[in-house]
Amino acid sequence: MGKISQPQVIMPKSKKTTPAINLTEPQYYINRELSWLEFNNRVLHEACDPRTPLLERLKFLGIFCSNLDEFFMVRVAGLKQQVEAKVTQLTPDGRTPQQQLQDIRLHLSPQVKKQNEEFEQVLRPLLAENGIYILDYIELNQKQRNYLDNYFEDQIFPVLTPLAVDPSHPFPYISNLSLNLAVVVKNPDTEEEFFARVKVPKVLPRFLPLPPELGIQHQGKPAHWTGVPLEQAIAHNLESLFPGMNIQEYHPFRITRDADLELEEDEADDLLLAIEQELRKRRMGGTPVRLEIQSQTPETVRSRLLQDLELTENDAYEVDGLLGLRDLMYFMSLPLPELKDPPRQSVVPPRLQRIRESSVNAEGLEVEEGKDFFAVIREKDLLVHHPYQSFSATVVRFITHAAHDPNVLAIKMTLYRTSGDSPIVNALIAAAENGKQVSVLVELKARFDEENNIYWARRLERVGVHVVYGLVGLKTHSKIVMVVRREKDRMRRYVHIGTGNYNQKTARLYTDLGLLSCREELGADLTDVFNFLTGYSRQKSYREIMVAPVNMRDRFLELIRREIDNAQNGFSGRIVAKMNALVDPQIIATLYEASRAGVQIDLIIRGICCLRPGLKDISENIRVISIIGRFLEHSRIYYFYNNGQEEIYIGSADWMRRNLDRRVEVITPIKDQDIAKDLQEILGIMLADNRQAWELQPDGSYIQRRPCEDCPEANSQKILMSMALRTVGMS
Repeated sequence: MGKISQPQVIMPKSKKTTPAINLTEPQYYINRELSWLEFNNRVLHEACDPRTPLLERLKFLGIFCSNLDEFFMVRVAGLKQQVEAKVTQLTPDGRTPQQQLQDIRLHLSPQVKKQNEEFEQVLRPLLAENGIYILDYIELNQKQRNYLDNYFEDQIFPVLTPLAVDPSHPFPYISNLSLNLAVVVKNPDTEEEFFARVKVPKVLPRFLPLPPELGIQHQGKPAHWTGVPLEQAIAHNLESLFPGMNIQEYHPFRITRDADLELEEDEADDLLLAIEQELRKRRMGGTPVRLEIQSQTPETVRSRLLQDLELTENDAYEVDGLLGLRDLMYFMSLPLPELKDPPRQSVVPPRLQRIRESSVNAEGLEVEEGKDFFAVIREKDLLVHHPYQSFSATVVRFITHAAHDPNVLAIKMTLYRTSGDSPIVNALIAAAENGKQVSVLVELKARFDEENNIYWARRLERVGVHVVYGLVGLKTHSKIVMVVRREKDRMRRYVHIGTGNYNQKTARLYTDLGLLSCREELGADLTDVFNFLTGYSRQKSYREIMVAPVNMRDRFLELIRREIDNAQNGFSGRIVAKMNALVDPQIIATLYEASRAGVQIDLIIRGICCLRPGLKDISENIRVISIIGRFLEHSRIYYFYNNGQEEIYIGSADWMRRNLDRRVEVITPIKDQDIAKDLQEILGIMLADNRQAWELQPDGSYIQRRPCEDCPEANSQKILMSMALRTVGMS
């Protein structure tokens, strides 16, 4: 259906007449942080797009807010630390840390305003039209108020702790991402005013539903949901918290703190213990970096909060309406399929449908039919594509099958992020209990998943799994599994090399690819990688795979320069690359060189892209799109035309400095021609997307594609869902 267009021969400009250009100059690069804000703005657009189902629009608002929280906790916090440390080093686009903070504020303020206007003025009325009423407390009738007042006394009041602020009570610690009420009360006897803080507890639901009999009638029936935000129920019962005092005013506010780990690995004798200690600090939170307040908050309260939190006006973001819209994800739990995306069906690849399953015949004897998992992989390599193909029936089944196969002697794998109820971890535990040699590298430094990974690491260790915590100074981000199996008189290694985490939950939401193979070269290469991860190996070369930080950067540069050489020698040059982010200045400069040589380059980059396409004499032959849709585009695919001897690769690495230099990553070539064609088809479908695709402009902005008048809509994710269903006769 889709295919990569074949390159045309474009003769480069003569080297004699082409002026030398310094491709590292700042004007050729987009700022990393501003590019990320553009990505999040595309997420916000999905919430504003009337073509998106209503509850999905709420979901995208929640994602926009959640993304911003992490951006402030990590990126803005890091920039503020650089300013404090008087760092003046310029980014590739020529900005200092202080200039970046100023530009972030400038770009972000209208986005925050747009987010809240969309919710208050568009989505809230639309929700009411569809029987979902998020009311303000003042809109309640007396019966509804009585119910909530009783609920407050029974369920909310016992949890609350009002904290006074005066000379004998210093300003209290405000926890990260907490929603709070700043309350001003007056002593009726002395007329003296006092300031207090009430935290809106996270242990209670953010939105309080009314019982159906008290809900609003919608089209002659009880509404699907009627209720109020928790903070409003608290605010209208403040008398119970401050008896004998007059409540003068209250104002919601929300705090974001620095939440990045500060870990000196070289000085940590026990990495597990060191990270646990840092997590304790994170729970408390670091320095405040953002204050969110409602726009009508008076100057006296606003300045008091800024002063006590040691923030400036540039750190305050005003909101007209509710704060903390990430909590809108709550409404996705409502049983209203007509307001959501159609149900998704993951399929089992046809080749895996032949795997034998145990059954019992009439005589009570166990009978097995079909082939086992390993026989299917021995036939030829197998590509799996999630979430279009089932993660459970492919990757999980592969590891579970290995855990219980009596001929399997060893399982080795890396775990970067995994789900809380991980069937993969349970399979590894079962494998260890079955007497197999199980080695797992658990990356404790996976940001915001450290605590979960510590839990799994300890559970694995208790059953005898060999757990390794990664390498000093490097995160292990590769997605690899190796199974060692005895077959007749030989040992055979089966591998999975993927683009995504071994996480059952995210596999339903992220698009990812994985290669299942038993090719000798890949087995030998992964053996070397695991020895590098667990021992003292200093392996510098591999048979087929690229490994960061060992040879990946150099190999990618070689592949790009090969296209340059072909183009300069009068042949065709073509590169298509799909990834999450393009940041690395050396890669970008080399892509510029390729464009100047006449190489045709298409980039599919979901998030950050620091390359400027379409610049005259620099990047005229480079096009960049971003696809934002129902699923989070997460797979990495790299295609090089190679003068007709096409090469294509998949793996865990983006073209970022951290991936190429500070992480352990694995990229594998695809040798099977059928799989290579499938991957080219996936890229072609995405390049033809005219529904979810956005085109990057030279100035760093994006324009969403729209179908022309006579063209059908081409939504790449919908097309790939339909194709997966057709492979198993379900469409």
